[in-house]
Amino acid sequence: MTPGSSAAGSAVVVPRNFRLLEELERGEKGIGDGTVSYGMDDADDIYMRSWTGTIIGPHNTVHEGRIYQLKLFCDKDYPEKPPSVRFHSRINMACINHETGAVDPKKFSVLANWQREHTMEYILSQLKKEMATPQNRKLVQPPEGTFF
Repeated sequence: MTPGSSAAGSAVVVPRNFRLLEELERGEKGIGDGTVSYGMDDADDIYMRSWTGTIIGPHNTVHEGRIYQLKLFCDKDYPEKPPSVRFHSRINMACINHETGAVDPKKFSVLANWQREHTMEYILSQLKKEMATPQNRKLVQPPEGTFF
């Protein structure tokens, strides 16, 4: 048998809190090149619902060198359903609500096609990639340091 499988061949479903603890540990260790990071917003939140993320804008785009702050909220049904994701820093992107900073699940494929295996790290890294797409890489941006 391989790890994560049972005799019946079905995968073991990791409970929500264990999954979030794994994500917290990864977030605290740092990810890849350091341009994406995340952690808990409130260390006293025993339900681990409220998270904060940071994305440093990709090179060769209008986002280059900008530091974007985000809020992620993992409701009780996470990871079966995606967290809600909202930019705190003002940003102009096709998949972002320009009034609230919320990432529109219908316009961001990671949320639209959510899979249990996806993580907050994956969401943030895919948002960074989205910044570099032809439709977003040259959009005029709000002044740096402004917030929703």
